[in-house]
Amino acid sequence: IMGHPEDAKRTMATAQMSSLETALETYKLDNGAYPSTEQGLSALVEAPSVGKLPPKWRKGGYMKKGKVPKDPWGNNYVYLSPGSHSDFDIISYGSDGESGGEDADADVNNWEIE
Repeated sequence: IMGHPEDAKRTMATAQMSSLETALETYKLDNGAYPSTEQGLSALVEAPSVGKLPPKWRKGGYMKKGKVPKDPWGNNYVYLSPGSHSDFDIISYGSDGESGGEDADADVNNWEIE
């Protein structure tokens, strides 16, 4: 049975993913496309210098605090664009930091957020 701290972390990961999705949508509105996998989520806080450069990157970036959050377990979110499940995939590998797993180790994915 998952304890309350793990439930809270999963809820936080879901909230962070929603925030990242909003920032990515705004980036696309400004620049016509999502950042590539190579550019990564850091394109939301620093203008990309690789791949197709964004023509209208917003000064100050797209994240409120000027940084991309780590997941609640202290790991970087995995970002894939194009994604396997939608235009982009955002993944947290849970408490073990590895793909797959159950309970506290289960992945949190943006395409499963309701």
